[in-house]
Amino acid sequence: MPAIAESLAEWAYGYEPDAEDLALARRSLLDTVAVTLAARDHPVCAPAAELPDAARWAAVGHVLDFDDLHIESTTHISVVIVPAVLAARGDARAYLAGAGVMARLGTLLGWSHYAAGWHATCTAGAPAAAVAAGVAWGLTPRQLATAMALAVPGAGGVQAAFGTHGKSLQVGFAAEAGVRAARLARAGATADPRAVDAWLKLVGAEGRVPQTGGPAVPGGLAIKMFPCCYAMQRPIAALRALRAEYGPDDVTAVRVTTPGATIHPLIHDDPYTGLEGKFSLPYAVATALLDDFPGFGAFTDDAVGRTEARRLMATVETERTEGGAGLLDGEVGLAVTLTDGRVLRSALAHPPGSPQCPPTEAELTEKFAACGSDVPALLKDTTWESARALLLAELPGKAPA
Repeated sequence: MPAIAESLAEWAYGYEPDAEDLALARRSLLDTVAVTLAARDHPVCAPAAELPDAARWAAVGHVLDFDDLHIESTTHISVVIVPAVLAARGDARAYLAGAGVMARLGTLLGWSHYAAGWHATCTAGAPAAAVAAGVAWGLTPRQLATAMALAVPGAGGVQAAFGTHGKSLQVGFAAEAGVRAARLARAGATADPRAVDAWLKLVGAEGRVPQTGGPAVPGGLAIKMFPCCYAMQRPIAALRALRAEYGPDDVTAVRVTTPGATIHPLIHDDPYTGLEGKFSLPYAVATALLDDFPGFGAFTDDAVGRTEARRLMATVETERTEGGAGLLDGEVGLAVTLTDGRVLRSALAHPPGSPQCPPTEAELTEKFAACGSDVPALLKDTTWESARALLLAELPGKAPA
């Protein structure tokens, strides 16, 4: 039996995208560039300027947590793969090859890997970024498998970083580790592709084999409508469905019922910073009740510290039901108790932007506009080559390209 890296390398080398794949690649490019431009003034840009291109763009692109997600693997695919492809001067096919490998590696790792505390975007991302850059540079299947093995040392990242700059920076490290590994393989470095099998065994995926059939990215990608952890998208959307029936001052208690797995990344029950607020179920409730739209302004330090936000967070009680092995398992249920004694209820399985409820063109246009008044114009007629030039101009680095 061939090594897993060899199987995935052969698939990536020979994959021929269809029209649906290419449409996904283009949407992913535009969405990733838009959310990266939205963070041009974020504090993380200063330290990220010290990083090479792929790492810098991935770190900045991820810091607002507005980038897409592959539900089955619990990985943020495009924020790793798009920067790797752009750094290597690649195209849609290179993106789809890397995205497909990342989806398959992340699915091999499975929910148990994520639930153990790993940041699967980083662990699956580094070898996948190696494939993306390697396909852009025309590497052979053997070289692609070698690059995946060379990326294993960079395949790390933990959820304890959530709510800090460390989360987005470790995503940047994964993207750069992949590009570096592909560059070394191109230069003739050797490695045993079975290192990937050994690594998978160590991190909990022993005995599983990748499925190479179907579309480039099985299951498609979820597009975020709110700039926060995907685990918050569903409770926010479910609460917003009730907004017309009460005001935040009327709320005395909110009970959230959900499979425990679906809120696993929400590690900050008492957030005090905007970044912590992006990983907080109580704050998901507060911003959904208080803000006309939970956009960038809802996830600042000042917004999280609002007196009324802190009052509402204190009213939240969470019931974690049994079972679940993913961020969209089952459904979220909400019961909102009002000052007049009424209890309003809402439930939701698939939030806006999920593969089951994909964004419309109008919703995407609205999202891009929210990322900056100049973003729609900057994205007009964007190609993979022009996107690279745009990020070099808007997010220049101090390190050599």
